[in-house]
Amino acid sequence: MSVDTERAAASAPAHSVETRQVQLSLSTAAARNLATTTKSEPQMQGISSRWLLRTLPWVHTPGGAYRVNRRLSYVVGDGRVTFVKSGSKVEVVPAELTELPLLRGFDDPTALGALAQRFVQKQYEPGQVIVHAGKKADHVYLIAHGKVEKTGTGKYGDETLLGRLGDGDTLGGHVLADGGGKWEFTAKAATAVTLLALPQSAYKAVAGQYDNLRDHVHGNGSNGHHRPTNRAGEAAIELSAGHFGETSLPGAFADYELKPREYELSVAQTVLKVHTRVADLYNQPMNQTEQQLRLTVQELRERQEYELVNNPEFGLLNNADFDQRIQTHCGPPTPDDLDDLLSMRRGTQYLFAHPRAIAAFGKECNKRGLALGTVDVEGHHIPAWRGVPILPCGKIPVSPHQSSSIIAVRTGEDNEGVIGLYQTGLPDEIEPGLNCRFMGIDEKAIISYLVSTYYSAAILVPDAVGILENVEVRPRA
Repeated sequence: MSVDTERAAASAPAHSVETRQVQLSLSTAAARNLATTTKSEPQMQGISSRWLLRTLPWVHTPGGAYRVNRRLSYVVGDGRVTFVKSGSKVEVVPAELTELPLLRGFDDPTALGALAQRFVQKQYEPGQVIVHAGKKADHVYLIAHGKVEKTGTGKYGDETLLGRLGDGDTLGGHVLADGGGKWEFTAKAATAVTLLALPQSAYKAVAGQYDNLRDHVHGNGSNGHHRPTNRAGEAAIELSAGHFGETSLPGAFADYELKPREYELSVAQTVLKVHTRVADLYNQPMNQTEQQLRLTVQELRERQEYELVNNPEFGLLNNADFDQRIQTHCGPPTPDDLDDLLSMRRGTQYLFAHPRAIAAFGKECNKRGLALGTVDVEGHHIPAWRGVPILPCGKIPVSPHQSSSIIAVRTGEDNEGVIGLYQTGLPDEIEPGLNCRFMGIDEKAIISYLVSTYYSAAILVPDAVGILENVEVRPRA
């Protein structure tokens, strides 16, 4: 061996001998080529608990529509006004002025437009007084944004909270007809408030130009409805009680609404497409068409629950009666707020809230040293307040201002509550109210299936649904 060879051998690292060892068994990488992989079904992150769909009683609607017959009740103009915002400027939609009690049924767009132009935008800081009790009532106020508290004098001379007003509510609708009325309460801004104000003098100037406006307002202000009503605003049934002898009894009948509301079934649909090559060749160990259909059905059910909450025609948020909407005391949902919400109806069965709203309520309970109870709902331990379960519903929106709503419901036909509507026995039905129909194979060898679900919801009486609005869910420092 030469001197150079001996030096190279001496300088070589010791571990180089190990790298030249022969492999004695099959590697795991090669072995996996012969192994069977255990697979899961396709997973979907967008599946939620869908408590609203699970708790609503579903009523078969064979005609595709459900008519809600009610006793006759009188509309007293308790609707809300809609505004248009352009930058920092807020204007009232002229047609929305008919939500004021004395303008109900007035249909002259020119006069309403002239009246809308006379409203003046005003800003109030928290704590500022908008109207003083006992002062002359000479303005109509439309609340565009913010919360207003109404206070008055209690039985023993102390200050009493009479109620809260929010976006779209009005103050002083009677001012249009009254000549020298006074405010019966004090209204104070609880948050920063933007409102539109109409002085009585501005109304009189417009009424002087439009005789039909003046006649309509003063006709509504002086005539009204003379037939007695019960506390729900329904036409009263005359009764006699506690009498003796042969007293003449009053005649009575239960009057019905002449134009009852009908709820038509809505639809959510999609066309599922599967290539024939995939359907023919790749069905082991799981059927490709079945898995595609399963995930599609899940997405349709998610959309169905979203519509039941948010649809403008039948969604709970948009169809709850205005008398059944209240504002929070201070922003976040507190035990006092939920107590107020529960007290507005008999037999509240469920509360639905966004998970962030539930967390915000839990924080407020912690501040007061209160512990949330739990109830069993379908085998799940659900947080509850006063024995009413608070069910999470991520379909309830959270606004850019970090506010949401809490919905209280009573359910069932026998309970005069909220019901879900669907139709069963559909052609090619795979779940109640949901079917999958074969549409054919096109020239690209793609199979098409029409997947549809039909649904709606009906509120049988107004107090079946209540809303706690403007619930702040923003984390507080």
